[in-house]
Amino acid sequence: MTQNLTPEPYSRPLTNIERMFMWSPYSIVTLLVRLRGRVNERTLQDAVDKVSLRHPQLRSRIVRAGSDLMLTTEGAGGPWVQSIPRQSEQHWLRAVEESVRMPFDFGAQPPIRFLLLESSRNTDIVILCHHIICDGLSLVNLARDLLGHLANPALAVEPLPESAPLSEENMPEGVSLNAMEKMGIGRVNSRWEKERMIFDQEDYRSLHRAYWMRFRHRVLTVAWDEEETAALVERCRAHEVAVNTALTMAFVAAQGAVLGDQPFHEKAAVAVDLRERLPQTPGPTMGFYAGLARPRARYESGRGFWENAARLHSTLEGLYDDKHLFEPLLTWCALDPTILEAMPFKRLASVLQPGVPRYARLASFGRRDDTVLSLLKRDEMATLKDIVYGTAVTNLGSVEGPWEQGTLAVERMVLKPGGGFPLANVNLVVGAVTVNDRLSLAIEYVEDNVDTATMEKIRDQALAFLRE
Repeated sequence: MTQNLTPEPYSRPLTNIERMFMWSPYSIVTLLVRLRGRVNERTLQDAVDKVSLRHPQLRSRIVRAGSDLMLTTEGAGGPWVQSIPRQSEQHWLRAVEESVRMPFDFGAQPPIRFLLLESSRNTDIVILCHHIICDGLSLVNLARDLLGHLANPALAVEPLPESAPLSEENMPEGVSLNAMEKMGIGRVNSRWEKERMIFDQEDYRSLHRAYWMRFRHRVLTVAWDEEETAALVERCRAHEVAVNTALTMAFVAAQGAVLGDQPFHEKAAVAVDLRERLPQTPGPTMGFYAGLARPRARYESGRGFWENAARLHSTLEGLYDDKHLFEPLLTWCALDPTILEAMPFKRLASVLQPGVPRYARLASFGRRDDTVLSLLKRDEMATLKDIVYGTAVTNLGSVEGPWEQGTLAVERMVLKPGGGFPLANVNLVVGAVTVNDRLSLAIEYVEDNVDTATMEKIRDQALAFLRE
């Protein structure tokens, strides 16, 4: 590809945890990297080629081999790169909205895209990547590598050693399912064996089209400067809470203040990086290495904001142990993986419209009372009308650079975290990342749940809580 390096072949089965995202149209992680300095399409393509040598997922496709889905470099095309003239600071959001409407071709190309929005002084690089090969920190690692090659085209490529994925074989000691849980999962798998349906790229295309024709993900952004960010960190430190906790409670409280009490407001989901907890730590590589803490985050109006935040902080600390974070993942590992692959088709059956390819097959599966439906009912996700979480937060924290190299400097990053379930099931999703001491937030939602004018009030109220 470049520098006369011959890439090593790469092939491995996808884990059950990765297969949970397979065929999902909404599981797309997006990272905006805003640069001071100019980059052209040719330079970006060359840098992408080089980081693809470092990260084999960027030159891999997904193929079915018997009962396995394989991630393999054999026969795979390269990542998709597109250049667009940059019109404004918010133009990247319109570009993302257009890009997500195009389904990934899993069997031909890596499920990742790079958008370049050029202007005379500033450059926006947007990375859109399917959750099946990444999480938020993966894209930060990728952005760091990309910046190095953009700033220095002669920089030598350093391929990473192959890293172990998050799987049943790579979990902390002492985490396990008990005999009753294993027996119950065994019964689920046995029932599914009689009902099993296998889905493919054509099914995914129809589902992807139906989802994005039905839903439009809206995004509000917040950009704090160094002074505002430092003040928030100091307030959190003074009240002995993490910034992550304060962000979560701020949006929980703001929704209550603006919308009134709703039963889903106290149901929160907080993403947790699992890398350092694994026996085989992955290092600065690509992959999905995230867990979820699910606290009860009730805001008590008789207490102040920071007292409520402190109570949530205590609750979260009790949920950050291996048992709470890894046992749900172990359940996925024990399930027949084709159950996990079928879930998006069951969840989204109601948005399918007659005339799309495979409509009869997919609609019939959606109506069927079966194992997949019973599992989704158990998790209160059987329909798109159920709001399961009021607030979901992914905070990458302050990410390490270097973020200034040569004539290029990263001014800001913005994260849209994506997820494992439709956005209609979450009232709002917050992505947070701090670069060069500047905090950025992306607040994502669908107007089926909350209209934009109301969400702006929720955003402003949340920021007011954080500034108290």
